[in-house]
Amino acid sequence: MCDSSSNAGHGGYPPAAEAPRFPLIGEPAPAFHAVTTQGEIHFPRDFEGRWVILFSHPADFTPVCTTEFMTFARLQPQFEALNCQLVGLSIDSNYSHIAWLRTIKEKIKYKGMEGVEVTFPVIADLKMEVARKYGMIQPSTDDTHAVRAVFIIDPEAKIRSVLYYPISTGRNFPELLRMLVALQTADKFGVATPADWQPGDDVIVPPPGSCGTAQERVAGKEQGLKCLDWFLCLKEMPKKDLNVPPMWK
Repeated sequence: MCDSSSNAGHGGYPPAAEAPRFPLIGEPAPAFHAVTTQGEIHFPRDFEGRWVILFSHPADFTPVCTTEFMTFARLQPQFEALNCQLVGLSIDSNYSHIAWLRTIKEKIKYKGMEGVEVTFPVIADLKMEVARKYGMIQPSTDDTHAVRAVFIIDPEAKIRSVLYYPISTGRNFPELLRMLVALQTADKFGVATPADWQPGDDVIVPPPGSCGTAQERVAGKEQGLKCLDWFLCLKEMPKKDLNVPPMWK
């Protein structure tokens, strides 16, 4: 007779498959070597000193992904102005990627865009090696296609932001640019950005570290601050002082 205490899960059923773990904010971005539409890449070595947006899409020749790739390609100069490299991924072959990108350039017209050439690298990941490192395979949705993920990675190869979109929903590209500017602003000036912040809006200064500083802020003794209370103070941050993409200048 089988031992009921063997490998079966609760109630005698097999244990559920462990969901793939994705790297968390603040953790090192997993390293990888991959073949892409722009040749082989070694991450993070090849991108030292640059920001990277690594994003996945479910499959080539899919409608939502096609509109996204055209939009990424159109906005590529805006990301490059922020010292950011775009890198795409799907679980398809390099030949499939090339055929799809040729189709986009030669046949697809969308929102005034046509003849769009995608020049950023797109990773061929048939063995799902990169996708699994980044938790892009989510079996409850699909165990053979990547979800619509976005990882913003800083020049130190640390994960700074993680966004996931369902397969049915295309990404919001102004938000990706806004997020990148907000992160760079926070790093450069040691501030935080409030709800719905846009470049040129006031920013939040760090909370005071002592009772004395808190009292000074409430009393208005610190120049240039607008304090709503001791823990919530803002200051002006003109757009001219920020690194913003050309389309926002």
